[in-house]
Amino acid sequence: MPAEDSLANSIGLTGYAVESTGIGGVLKSRVADFRVEEISTKISLDSKGRFTAANVTLTNWETNRFISKLASACGISRNRIFFAGTKDKRAVTRQVFIIDAPVKRVSSVNLPDVEIEIIGRTHQKLGFGNHRGNRFTIVARGCCHPDGTPMTDTEAMEKIANIESEMKEHLGSGLFPNWIGPQRFGAGRPVTPIVGRHVVSEDWKGAVMAYLSLEGDEKEDVAAFRKHIRDNGPTEEALTIIPHWLGFERDMLRHLIANPEDWVGAFRKLPNNLQLMTVHSLQSVAFNRTIKARIDAGLSLSTPVDGDLVGRVDENGQLETSSMVAVEERTLNRITRNCQLGRLVVTGQLPGSIVNKPDGLFGEIEQQVLTDMELADCTWEVERIRRLTTKGTRRPLVTTFSEFQYEPVPIAGDETMGEKWIDGVQEGDLWNQEGACIRFRFTLPSGSYATTLLREFMRSPLHQL
Repeated sequence: MPAEDSLANSIGLTGYAVESTGIGGVLKSRVADFRVEEISTKISLDSKGRFTAANVTLTNWETNRFISKLASACGISRNRIFFAGTKDKRAVTRQVFIIDAPVKRVSSVNLPDVEIEIIGRTHQKLGFGNHRGNRFTIVARGCCHPDGTPMTDTEAMEKIANIESEMKEHLGSGLFPNWIGPQRFGAGRPVTPIVGRHVVSEDWKGAVMAYLSLEGDEKEDVAAFRKHIRDNGPTEEALTIIPHWLGFERDMLRHLIANPEDWVGAFRKLPNNLQLMTVHSLQSVAFNRTIKARIDAGLSLSTPVDGDLVGRVDENGQLETSSMVAVEERTLNRITRNCQLGRLVVTGQLPGSIVNKPDGLFGEIEQQVLTDMELADCTWEVERIRRLTTKGTRRPLVTTFSEFQYEPVPIAGDETMGEKWIDGVQEGDLWNQEGACIRFRFTLPSGSYATTLLREFMRSPLHQL
């Protein structure tokens, strides 16, 4: 990092698999530079099915905002739309949606930068994580050396090859740390873990005010609205200055104006999945910091030690959390071999009320992370909204990447680029407009993040990803 990266620090995303410098550069200079195609599970079609299945291609859409618009266009509640995972906003994404509405109504939806391809009727719903993975095609532009001077195509390609080789040596072939990426926490405004901390403490006023007013890297009109809330609280005047696209904030404000001090009711105006994400994101900060703490302790992320908890990996690369096994000295060699073969994986904490905990040195490391986050005494019980209570679970410390390819592409003309590129390099940035542009292609299992793989090669501040 060229300077202190406050965003990375706030979400615990501060380490790397291996010691190295990277290629620098910036992602999403153009929306078309970041493409995601979901690898969906098989949809069983039935002409008499209740739901409509559709492949939807979105250009520069935030998933929750699209679902709200789609629900409105179909005349249904957003809770009657099912999907497997949220995708990056500034991107071109393609994924399956299951919609509880007639085919004719869905096919007539006309939203800008949205393509809807009807698959057919089905009785089958989709749940979060109900897909096999994602294929990515991503361009990193403006590659540069740590001093900011531009990198050539050859230099960037050699640096990527060296880092890939070192990761293979340290972790195993096709493995990288299973960091939880910045989009889990709120792009440009990592508000969700802060809100989540208030939720698990049942400080509902704190949760709502944090969501409404936390400062972030946002446009001037949004920043002015949030400052008004910080200075004056939720007022009628705030409704007159709120930008039109802040729909969730508007719903919360209206509720508070009509029902002063009903902070729980205001929080409930957030979509159910976003409410749950606030708690999950707090767990995710703990997980990221656990990975960093293990690296700092000199322990391998992929090779088990005595006391670790390991789990079986299924054919889709997903952890079977019901089959956790504690590593003992007598089983260490056998479990190590199975980890090397990809059958088992070492896990880290997504803390909760009754999650299993490792013994030994790593158990001490996990506990210290919670102590440092002032979560050691947290019960993770949420009495006022019971479905937000979490038992906790385990997550693999490493994940796989496959079909990995990279190649140089030409520098694009400024007329095709976004604001970030046109504004040029800012203080604390690590990119150069004259530097090489590299296109990456790879496939990840569901639950893994493209940005966290690419940051291993780029070493750029998070705001550039």
